Amino acid sequence: MRIRIVGAGVMGRGIAQWAATAGHTVELGDIRTEAVGTAMDFVRGMLDRAAAKGRTTEQEAADTLARIVPLDSPWAPGDEVELVIEAAREDLDTKAEVFGKLAEALPASTVFATNTSSLSVTEIAATLGDPSRLAGLHFFNPVPLMKIVEVVPGAATRADIPPLLAELVRGTGHRAVTVADTPGFLVNHAGRGLVTEALALLEETVADAPGIDRIARDVLGLKMGPFELMDLTGLDVTAAVIDTIWHGFRHSDRLRPSFLTPNRVTAGLHGRKTGRGWYAYGPEDPAPAATPEPPITGDGKRPVWVADTGPGTEALRSALATGGAVLDDGELPGDGSVALVATWGTTVAEAVAGLNLPPARTLGVDPLSLPTRRRVLAATPATDPEVAADARAVLAAPGDEADEPHAVSIVRDTAGSVAQRLLASIVSVAASIAERGLATPADIDTAVTTGLGYPHGPLAWGDTIGTPRLLTLQQALHRTTGDPRYRPTRWLTERAQLGMTLTDPGNSPFPQAG
Repeated sequence: MRIRIVGAGVMGRGIAQWAATAGHTVELGDIRTEAVGTAMDFVRGMLDRAAAKGRTTEQEAADTLARIVPLDSPWAPGDEVELVIEAAREDLDTKAEVFGKLAEALPASTVFATNTSSLSVTEIAATLGDPSRLAGLHFFNPVPLMKIVEVVPGAATRADIPPLLAELVRGTGHRAVTVADTPGFLVNHAGRGLVTEALALLEETVADAPGIDRIARDVLGLKMGPFELMDLTGLDVTAAVIDTIWHGFRHSDRLRPSFLTPNRVTAGLHGRKTGRGWYAYGPEDPAPAATPEPPITGDGKRPVWVADTGPGTEALRSALATGGAVLDDGELPGDGSVALVATWGTTVAEAVAGLNLPPARTLGVDPLSLPTRRRVLAATPATDPEVAADARAVLAAPGDEADEPHAVSIVRDTAGSVAQRLLASIVSVAASIAERGLATPADIDTAVTTGLGYPHGPLAWGDTIGTPRLLTLQQALHRTTGDPRYRPTRWLTERAQLGMTLTDPGNSPFPQAG
């Protein structure tokens, strides 16, 4: 295929390398002729580096570069051009001008694709005489390494174009997901579940940013915590995406932004690129400095009484017994015992009131954390600090002499604790995408694991918990907080009631919203 790429910036040069590596002939043009030369030099350097590292041969690198044809003008006539991929500035007027000139220069049979990440594909297409020839083809940076591309049909896009683009993407070794033309498309929309909930937890002083990141990494298995991720992406970019998607979905509670971000953006606390964000960065150290955790100060000898609160109780008892804890088997906690409650969408304070437990000696434990390297305790404003220190020591105890001690985080009491709220939000946002028919369950999970690097797709992740238990969690979060942010989706509720999984698309005869 002969592909013309208009825009030789970061994304355009990456798309050019991607397409040429796959064997396509690529025309590369830009209104700034010098940008094309810079892009060619960059691609040459990347290919030379790949050859030096043995990822390709010198001959293959030379052949790939030879397939990229620099243009003096992006509007040059081209009867053989089958596809145009526009990677110009993220501005509707700019893109409309680009496609208007291309429509005059190229055959009517040439398919147009826009790499927009935030504009409506339908709006861009509407500026053309024939809007049916344009679709979205959204790549991620760096294009050769981020092996996911979103195929986005506009409202008027011809039916044959999305499958054609998806086949092209798959033929290069990348994965294609088809998604409706909605704010954030798929990956950016699905990614709001993690960061918006992390910001809500920080707003409520449940834990600080490093503490939330530790739990996200060690309990949920994320490669990077949400605040580290925002610093990497840039808080200015993250905040703009959050606001765009929230406004686009008519102020959906599930996507609600935080009051924390505007002032930080205004102050220039954007993350790695400004030297300071949620973390500080040194001039030669692109990674945030490790924030030390408080040492374990309790002796771990205090007896432990475990409340019978259903799911999680037996796992907590087993973990304590394996760690050598002294268990208090009384009907209520003894005078010197610490009372532990396995919370699931609820708070420690609710358990204290409902079970008549001693407020100063009662803490919560997140069952999600028990099988992981980090266990999470929740303390209330009434918790005695010495009791909390002893509870932390008890949970830190290794399972046997060969095991390392567990890390133990103490957070402020909140419905569901940190990991449960993060996971519930990740799953809920993905379920709302599926519920609206904006993408298939399989494409949602593929896009998130490939584009965001999560250990599981959000719907498959929810299935590891089980739809009935996940519904119980979200119902408890909704009831306990009263916040419509946590209202269970119809997608989850129906599947829990019908014994279906979240990844099951079902046999619905109803039309899709996209």
